[in-house]
Amino acid sequence: MLKGIKLKLYPNMVQQEQLDLMFGNDRFVWNQMLAMMNKRYESNKQLPFLGKFKLNYLLKPLKVEYPFLKQSDSSSLQVINEFLTQAWKNFFNDKTGKIGKPKFHSRKYLRQSYTGKSTIKVAAKRYLKLPKLGYIKASKTNLLKNCKIKRYTLSLEPNGKYYIALQVQVPELKQFPKTNQAVGIDVSLANLAILSDGTKYHSFNGSYFEKKAKSWQRKYSKRKYQAQVLVAQDKNRQVLIPRSLESFKNWQKAQKQKAVYQAKIANQRKDYLHKLTTKIVKQYDVIVIEDLKTKNLQKNHKLAKSISNASWRIFRTMLEYKCRWYGKELITVDPRNTSRICYTCKFNSGEKGLEVREWTCPNCHVHHDRDINAAVNILNKGKSKLNGQGLAVVNS
Repeated sequence: MLKGIKLKLYPNMVQQEQLDLMFGNDRFVWNQMLAMMNKRYESNKQLPFLGKFKLNYLLKPLKVEYPFLKQSDSSSLQVINEFLTQAWKNFFNDKTGKIGKPKFHSRKYLRQSYTGKSTIKVAAKRYLKLPKLGYIKASKTNLLKNCKIKRYTLSLEPNGKYYIALQVQVPELKQFPKTNQAVGIDVSLANLAILSDGTKYHSFNGSYFEKKAKSWQRKYSKRKYQAQVLVAQDKNRQVLIPRSLESFKNWQKAQKQKAVYQAKIANQRKDYLHKLTTKIVKQYDVIVIEDLKTKNLQKNHKLAKSISNASWRIFRTMLEYKCRWYGKELITVDPRNTSRICYTCKFNSGEKGLEVREWTCPNCHVHHDRDINAAVNILNKGKSKLNGQGLAVVNS
């Protein structure tokens, strides 16, 4: 079984300089290969396509011409060719016209990374041995016990922290014990998950760090604008040593602080979703959810931000792979009419505005909580797939 593991790295100053060089080398090879392929394509569009193996043959003369490339992990340069080949395939195979030719990479990208396939070893507790970097301090290396590392991506995030994301092959995970329970889950903006047994789990609240991030965003915009004005003034006055935008450290500080708070929000949200989805997968053998098209829902500009913050897609993705890991089943159903139908008498009372949170069925006069009623209807839609499994259906 393949699994992703992300660890934090603590490189020393020498290793940080080496990483900067390796990030730059990957960017350089991408741009050199892309420039060659663009020129080849423009001169004759009928020429055969260059695959990753042919591009790898060009790495040797490129290293002779640019010796600094030898200081990079050789497998990372091969992965660059693999990514570039795939990008060109997507361009040629795209019939919609939405995918353009690959673009050149800029050093101004806030996130820098490289991907390699070389051998990585756990040298000691909290230490990894990486190609060209040697022994580097890391967090939670015990997670790599009995794992075979297939590929890794080392990155520098906009908040100034280093991480390594590992694709590892692990033994089959120990499955959660069976509970013979099934449940339907409705998602909303007020509460992230509403279960058919009446349990409600609130949405993640990151308002404190959101205010901090917005505050630093305003400072960043103002400071960058002021720096751009001063740079333009130096250019117009033709001063002997004109200042560059990078020489103004205050806007770079604001940029980093903004990224720090944004990362805190993302990490806390992910932590909350992991704990919630693991709890649900432990409690129920079969989980029924709506097959929502989040992209379509986000076209409503009034709800787009709230839907994005609710992280419905991440919630579903976590449920999917955790059910697969731990021997549980996830069923998706059509979301139509789940909020309109009374689960008791099946009467459709029509469309209801978002402000309507409770309603009484005009046919059987049963009073409903809108979200719990929808969760029960979602479970009922999944009943046909539950037949013969001997599972208990959990209703409110």
